[in-house]
Amino acid sequence: MKFNIITIFPRIFDSYFNESILKRAQKKNLIEISIHDLRRWTTDNHKTADDSPYGGGPGMVMKIEPIYKAVKEIKLKTKNYKPKTRIILFSAKGKSYTQTDARRLVKYDQIILICGRYEGVDERVAEHIVDEELSVGNFVLTGGEIPAMIVVDTVSRLIPGVLGKKESLAEESFGEDGCKEYPQYTRPEKFNNWKVPEVLLSGNHKTIKEWREKQNKRPGQL
Repeated sequence: MKFNIITIFPRIFDSYFNESILKRAQKKNLIEISIHDLRRWTTDNHKTADDSPYGGGPGMVMKIEPIYKAVKEIKLKTKNYKPKTRIILFSAKGKSYTQTDARRLVKYDQIILICGRYEGVDERVAEHIVDEELSVGNFVLTGGEIPAMIVVDTVSRLIPGVLGKKESLAEESFGEDGCKEYPQYTRPEKFNNWKVPEVLLSGNHKTIKEWREKQNKRPGQL
């Protein structure tokens, strides 16, 4: 799986993608993450990627020209093997991102992620360049970089070999059945008079399995 991220702040990703599971997945060539500085595709001396909005209003809007050129060049580099590609723009008005979307996106060979900034992105990007707009929640972020990390993380975890055990993936929250994960405990058995449930200490696997199934709750369930 190839992830191409287009941003005006490429160094934001340095730490997150070079630690833990994602670092190991890249070393094993299970995923490839390329960060592209959008300013490379600007044409003026100041590397301007934004401009004031038509019709007036506060803030600045990211320009369509550099985004168009960036996407075109990225796709051109892979034209020989024609990967199944999905182009995503992060936007406050986009569809709410869920685990179902992660399972859908893992079926692609390449995902191009466009990180917006400032007051937004020229609407023609959404209309003519991307395949979909996504939002990671009903709140305002300063840019699309954190949503891009979320998509890379959630999709990568679904790729065979990225996680250590298949069971880890099968039993996670928001799996195929939509259930949340059961509570987990480890040593010590007692801490500050807070005890681990007796059933987990019983050694009875059938009883433990039944307890865990009862603890699982679907999203929104009480």
